[in-house]
Amino acid sequence: MQGALDALSLTAAHIAKVHRPLPDPGPAIGASILTDADYAQMARGLLDQRDERRGPIRLFAYGSLIWKPEIAHDRECPALARGWHRSFCLRISRFRGTPEVPGLMMALDRGGQCRGLLLDLPPEDPEGQLDRILRRECTVKPTSNMPRWLRVETDQGPAQALGFVINRASPNYAGRMALAEVAEVLARACGHWGSGAEYLLNTVGGLEARGIRDGRLWQLQRLVAAAIDRADADPLPLPDRS
Repeated sequence: MQGALDALSLTAAHIAKVHRPLPDPGPAIGASILTDADYAQMARGLLDQRDERRGPIRLFAYGSLIWKPEIAHDRECPALARGWHRSFCLRISRFRGTPEVPGLMMALDRGGQCRGLLLDLPPEDPEGQLDRILRRECTVKPTSNMPRWLRVETDQGPAQALGFVINRASPNYAGRMALAEVAEVLARACGHWGSGAEYLLNTVGGLEARGIRDGRLWQLQRLVAAAIDRADADPLPLPDRS
């Protein structure tokens, strides 16, 4: 991690420039929504595949789960997932984007490595805990964000953790994009959950607070800040939603 004086370029003032109050457009027309039975089947399948059945369920957090886990956890520790990297590779037209101005969210994609956090969940009701996590991360089928058990490294040794990886067969998979292209998307996209720029700032801030510096995200936040400043000086028209 670099020095404390190395301040973020992307700020709350930038986020305020991008934010727009928007209604939830709902699922895309024709989307097949996961049912209660689907979530129950996914949770049971994950428990059946689990190696470390006596210990707590461990969740690998690499993005919004760091700053908005929405599920109780007993402890957290740094962890490294080899063979995967965090990437803005998931196109979205809901949540932090719209059909008119789609956004991007992060998923784990193949290759490289990813430093994140390992969250230990309480031992009670493992199926219910998985159900809550799955409902948070997965909405439609086939899911673009696939749950799977990962082998991660911690200071205490190797561990098994649940992570969410991109489904490369999904039509929402954006592939590997140049950082400048990602920055232009995040500098404009906003949905009823907020903006892509806010998502990036919260993730970088959450990692930095725990002593984790992701070089690509650090470069990306600079590019997004610059793109927002350019748009503020010479704004592009947004789609008319009236």
